[in-house]
Amino acid sequence: MKKKIIAYVVVTVLAGIYLFLEVPNLNPLYPDGAMFWCFLLTVYILISQIGKFQFQFHLNQISGGSQSPFSVSKLGKLSKAPFVVIGVLWVALIAVHLFSTPLFHVKAYREQLSEPQIKAFDTDMQPLDTSQIPIVDKDLAAKLADKKLGEKPALGSQVDLGEPTIQQVNGKLVWIVPLHHSGFFKWLSNMDGTPGYIVVSATDMQDVVYVESPKVKIHPNAFLMDKLIRRVRLGDGLFTGITDYSFEIDETGQPYYVVTTYKYLRGFALPEATGVILINATTGGTEKYAIDQVPEWVDRIQPEDFVMEQINNKGKYIHGLFNFSNFEKFEASYNDIIIYNNGNCYLFTGITSVGSDNSIIGLMMVDLRTKEAIQYTMSGATESAAMSSAEGKVQDLGYRATYPILLNVQSQPTYFMTLKDGEGLVKQYAYVSVKSYDLVGVGTTVTEAKRNYEAVIGSLSDSQVEDDKTVTATGKVVRIAGEFDGNQMQYSMILDTNPNLIFTIGADKSAELALTKEGDTVLLTYAEQESGVVKANSFDNAEFTQSKSAS
Repeated sequence: MKKKIIAYVVVTVLAGIYLFLEVPNLNPLYPDGAMFWCFLLTVYILISQIGKFQFQFHLNQISGGSQSPFSVSKLGKLSKAPFVVIGVLWVALIAVHLFSTPLFHVKAYREQLSEPQIKAFDTDMQPLDTSQIPIVDKDLAAKLADKKLGEKPALGSQVDLGEPTIQQVNGKLVWIVPLHHSGFFKWLSNMDGTPGYIVVSATDMQDVVYVESPKVKIHPNAFLMDKLIRRVRLGDGLFTGITDYSFEIDETGQPYYVVTTYKYLRGFALPEATGVILINATTGGTEKYAIDQVPEWVDRIQPEDFVMEQINNKGKYIHGLFNFSNFEKFEASYNDIIIYNNGNCYLFTGITSVGSDNSIIGLMMVDLRTKEAIQYTMSGATESAAMSSAEGKVQDLGYRATYPILLNVQSQPTYFMTLKDGEGLVKQYAYVSVKSYDLVGVGTTVTEAKRNYEAVIGSLSDSQVEDDKTVTATGKVVRIAGEFDGNQMQYSMILDTNPNLIFTIGADKSAELALTKEGDTVLLTYAEQESGVVKANSFDNAEFTQSKSAS
């Protein structure tokens, strides 16, 4: 009996140490929790059988003997019940894993992501001003933050950079980069936290700000209860699925870690986000929120890997489990990226038919708060094909394209990407048509690249542009403005007869543009569409025509 008690104590202490160090989920409805309890109960049951066996070691049988040097003799009557319990535990664990497969739940796999709304690209995707286009990707944000950190040598020896997180703060798109302790002794000597974080503008490489206060006490590289996973798990997450740790700041600049909570819909499969746990990175305080209660400043609730898996499941099981011909199967193409449209945060990816390498059948965006999906049905190039096309334009320079973002350029779906040298520095910019990836515009500035791209798509004949039907618009100018693009003046105007359209036209089309003002009656032609930004093909100011006729 004494041996059993000692064994129970030792195992319990070891389990407690494991729990503190590895902080597993203790909920048996999750795979790690079920495994933990199955293993622990198995050990406890085996300990209960101590004393019913005698183990002997025979030294004289070690050399040359055919018999084993070990022997086991039974000292007491064994009960089958403990071993039955062990068998039931492990069989149940295996059974749940098998029950979780698509074989039993193919419909749930297919329909976890709701049917996407089919929308018109030119009306739903809002055009961006060139000054608001994100030109700083994650890798470059880390480089710029590291450069800023290098300006403070004393600080650089104390901390390391954490993972950058893109976020919209007070209407500005930025990367937030936390500072972590660089080791145990650095943490021990600065237990009140690391001094702040770095904010890198996603639209301006020169806009990098070091924010010294408030401090970041809780982070992934800290120790004891300052370690992020331990703080979350031993707080509100001991029996909860948690994933996707991202560093964000609220509108006042207070840093938090946003951790998604989730549950499984079928056995140990189909993880579904249920809300978030917010950890104040300065004080360590935690708050748990359901999805409909999450503060508005939190941009992302749905983990990217959850969403990508659900997109692929919808395409993989579109016609059930046994669709060996791959009829109408689709999948996410290449990769994904986070983009913002109308102030909302979306996961963006191309959709391609299974087996197709360079073409897409549509583009999908999924709201990372609500998981509402939007699909633009169109044929065109995948992101990787567009990247290769952009790199081909500068192949003599050896620049590499970053993963593209989706833009609306003159109502045309367009990939935008930066072109980097071998050091990871941005050298040029590229626009590539989604519908035809051989239509490329590059330049050393965003504006120059856009101008070159617009010249390329503007030079196409009517037969080369899908659904391009030229129509005439006549009306009074409601608003007009001009902008110099580095080459010539570009005018934008709205007519009272077409309030849903913004017409753009270069000064080379008509000398009358420079003299046109609000209230003038004008006539122009353009490729027919219902709303958005459209490039006019010709322009005439009727006021000047009337003056000529009168004279």
